[in-house]
Amino acid sequence: MMRAVRADFACGLGLLTRLPTGWLRADGTTMSMARSSWTWPLVGALIGLVGGAAMEALRAFGLSPPVAALCALCVQTLLTGGLHEDGLADVADGFGGGRDRERKLAIMRDSRIGSYGALALVLTTMLRASAIAAIPADRVLAALVLASAASRGALPLVMTLLPPAREDGLGRSVGKPPVFVVAFGLAAPLAFLLCTPNPFHELVSWAASIAATGAVTLQARRQIGGYTGDTLGASVIVSESMNLVSESAQLFR
Repeated sequence: MMRAVRADFACGLGLLTRLPTGWLRADGTTMSMARSSWTWPLVGALIGLVGGAAMEALRAFGLSPPVAALCALCVQTLLTGGLHEDGLADVADGFGGGRDRERKLAIMRDSRIGSYGALALVLTTMLRASAIAAIPADRVLAALVLASAASRGALPLVMTLLPPAREDGLGRSVGKPPVFVVAFGLAAPLAFLLCTPNPFHELVSWAASIAATGAVTLQARRQIGGYTGDTLGASVIVSESMNLVSESAQLFR
């Protein structure tokens, strides 16, 4: 049992971050990306924790909230290797510049970035940094943990609702996550938010995150008839952005 858990965490960390995972690997245990997707919200929480800790430390050193927020996003991007940002840029270029399904998928595979992708990266980075800077200091750590966990925890549901868009892409090789994985991905952030001082506020932010994931999922279905690794990455960034915007809303303070 523990060998399988270690293998799942090694797979999840290896996929979503640049952290070394050799010490977690269990020899002889088969690694399954679909099975290991139950770890994604936990890995997301770790990413948010690192970003939140960086934000707290930089503010303690006297940096202004906007500068500290942008630096915290830089730390998170270094930790993930820009995986999700790359997916967002590819999706923006493909959906914005392709005339048909095949052309959109071809553009998404092109390693070069276009104007739509550049705009998407700049706008979402500005949006997230501004939202983080506006969140009260006593809530920013929890907000980043929840946003990162919720955005990644919803991905197994997307992989269940949509078929892979390509025959040779990530989705085809991964397969559909088990039902318990989908349930855990949604429940783990909910369990976390119940432990916060203002669970209603966090619940609203979680709902905003799920709604954003749903919007990206519907768009992927309409544009290319399924999901790819790029659309999953785009979903993470859009979902995280909406979560943080909700967290920063004055209405719930």
